[in-house]
Amino acid sequence: MSVSIDGQRLWASLMAMAEIGPTENGGSCRLALTEEDATGRRLLIEWCEALGCTLRVDRVGNLFLRRPGKRDDLDPVATGSHLDTQPKGGRFDGILGVLAGLEVFRTLHDHDIITEHPLELVVWTNEEGSRFAPAMVASGTYAGEFSVESTLARKDRDGVSFGEALSACGFAGELPVGEPRLDAFFELHIEQGPVLEQEGEAIGVVTGVQGMRWFDVTLHGQSAHAGPTPMRYRHDAMAAAARLIDRLQAHAMADDSGATKVTFGCLEIDSPSRNVIPGEVRLSVDLRHVDEGELDALEARYDQELAAAAETFGVEAASERIWASPVVDFDAGCIEAVECAARTQGVPYRRMMSGAGHDSVYVSRVAPTAMIFIPCRDGISHNEAEYATPEHCALGAQVLCDALLERANPQGGAQ
Repeated sequence: MSVSIDGQRLWASLMAMAEIGPTENGGSCRLALTEEDATGRRLLIEWCEALGCTLRVDRVGNLFLRRPGKRDDLDPVATGSHLDTQPKGGRFDGILGVLAGLEVFRTLHDHDIITEHPLELVVWTNEEGSRFAPAMVASGTYAGEFSVESTLARKDRDGVSFGEALSACGFAGELPVGEPRLDAFFELHIEQGPVLEQEGEAIGVVTGVQGMRWFDVTLHGQSAHAGPTPMRYRHDAMAAAARLIDRLQAHAMADDSGATKVTFGCLEIDSPSRNVIPGEVRLSVDLRHVDEGELDALEARYDQELAAAAETFGVEAASERIWASPVVDFDAGCIEAVECAARTQGVPYRRMMSGAGHDSVYVSRVAPTAMIFIPCRDGISHNEAEYATPEHCALGAQVLCDALLERANPQGGAQ
């Protein structure tokens, strides 16, 4: 069966959460395990407990809010996302997925519907990685990628550990990490890119997440005076960095499919000066692709171009791969549940891969998982200007509701 969520109530919840940690230009700042994050969590818990939900908190601060089912011996069907933001983040990234789950719970409560499986609303800690690196560390700990001890020991820029911050904000739980086991997990999110808006489509049925590899590169040449040093005698680290960037950028642009992505987000010159040839340059390299074999080939191309740039400009190159996330394929059954829900709504939609990492990446390792995207204005995210319309938020929540009901009632039985 299908019931209609209340889009106006969902929007009111989103705007109420946005009032916690507001930024000057209309965004949100709720860094993980700060007082702002804790205030948002407490508000959500209050809303859920008013519906009769029960709360459990695991040792890395993940929140599990359960709505009972007809058979509580069954693993719960879950939804959720995160409440933490970037320092100058938007009002929808992560928060939409949590509050849409709340709206589903409220709608089922309004209609006295009890699902066969219990339902679980999950808030994953520190998804953004803005305060504690890496991103998605708590969902990764839940999935066994990181140890509890290493996660609790991670420190922010001020030297405060994850564990200390958990205790300080009151969310150091006792539930063993990895519990509860989930029958399935569905995550609603803004796309954080321009495809849906540009193509005039309302829903993205997310089939997986592209692979990502991060590298830190140091190019070591020789500092020298910009005037007296002839070009052919230079060992210019910046020129080598520019060659690497240009060659990899051209390689990615030549891929007509658009699946090859290269990004150089950090670039630092050691002791920069206007009239000094840069002797040492450090930069970050982000490689992404939807196919693992093609990502291997992209990394090989990166290695070749780095070596060639170093040789051409007479510098030494050192590269360290600091993170790798393989291509993720979501569960076929969960994808079909989302696609069926989108078809039922009669709106234009597309199957698509996610270009960004989400908690679902790790959750998919231990539970059947799929995601739902809605458009965001101009594809902008991690920015105070981030925006999604009330209509698209409501539509995403409705698709989420229908997919949850299908999975939680395997025989179609709700009462």
